[in-house]
Amino acid sequence: MTDPWAAIDTRAREVKRAAFAESRRGWKMARERAFNALTAAWNLSARQLRRVRSAPARAQHELRRLDDTRRRFETYRAEWAVERELARLVRGTDPIIVGPWLSEVGYEVLYWVPFVRWIKSTYHVKSDRLLVVTRGGASAWYRDITPHAVELFDLVSPEQFVQRNTQRAAEGGGTVKQRGQTPMDEEIVGEVMRREGLRSARVLHPSFLYRLFQQFWLGHRAPSFLERRTKYRLTEPPAVALPALPRDYVAVKFYTAASLPPTVPHRRLLQSIVLRLAATGDVVMLDTGLTLDDHEDYTFDAASRIHSLRGALRAEDNLAVQTAVIARARSFVGTCGSLAWLAPLLGVETTAVFADPQFLHGHLQVARRVYQVCGAARFTPFDISALDPLGIEVHTTS
Repeated sequence: MTDPWAAIDTRAREVKRAAFAESRRGWKMARERAFNALTAAWNLSARQLRRVRSAPARAQHELRRLDDTRRRFETYRAEWAVERELARLVRGTDPIIVGPWLSEVGYEVLYWVPFVRWIKSTYHVKSDRLLVVTRGGASAWYRDITPHAVELFDLVSPEQFVQRNTQRAAEGGGTVKQRGQTPMDEEIVGEVMRREGLRSARVLHPSFLYRLFQQFWLGHRAPSFLERRTKYRLTEPPAVALPALPRDYVAVKFYTAASLPPTVPHRRLLQSIVLRLAATGDVVMLDTGLTLDDHEDYTFDAASRIHSLRGALRAEDNLAVQTAVIARARSFVGTCGSLAWLAPLLGVETTAVFADPQFLHGHLQVARRVYQVCGAARFTPFDISALDPLGIEVHTTS
């Protein structure tokens, strides 16, 4: 017979074990809940702490973004203002004096002439209203725009021009770029009006160009910005009297510039280039012997087949003559800038030499795009600084 008290004891033990197990499960779940709550609170606090700590950085980022937006809007507003000024300028029937251009040849060829051509085309300005004022016979570059021009050296002597332009540059912070009208500009415009018998005229001053394209040159505007505001085309050579020239030749113009400073190694390398060209044919050096800006022509000792224009050029038509000489050449080799931008537009294959591309990158990109679009001749930039790491030595013939 089964002991009833043993059954009761067994049942009590089972109940006790079940109660303890349930209590342990309860405590375990309670501990887990408490731990999870503490972890969540800790994570939330850490997240909030990180947000608080990152608040200054996020605020700085937002301020920079707002400042960038503000600057971009100010840039657009300034550009829109220039274009509105242009639209007002060309209205009516008054004569428009284009210039006077007193700045670098390179900027005139690569930007100013195409910009003026775009203005004429976009605003439907009649050719007879336009009167170009430039120097050295460079008015030949504008012939498809207008036949009317005034030669600057008919108004002032080359010596006066250099003196006044140097003074103008010094007063303008050391740059010849025409970012605003100066007394020199105003005096030239006044003299042009007097000589042409103009009672009134409007002035399409180069400062429009520099103000409108400033952000583009700084790399803040896309190439399309320039493309929509310029009009490029091939250039016809001027009909001017030329000195005696070989039947077939390479035109060469090396001058000192920030991109090709006058160091002994550079001079030695350029001399080697000229001599090697002369070993295969005639070379015509476009060294003018004129001092009209802060660039100086590289000159080399005379040698067989090397011909120089020095002494055969006048200030008032030196650029026109050089243009015509380049147009007749088999190819052109010279410092990257100035007439090297013009030669491909004359249909002449060009090698543009430089040693420091710091100030050329944007211009080189413009030139390559432009020449491809308008069907210009081949343009080959040649960075002579690339020869140094290759260990290539230049040997010259004495």
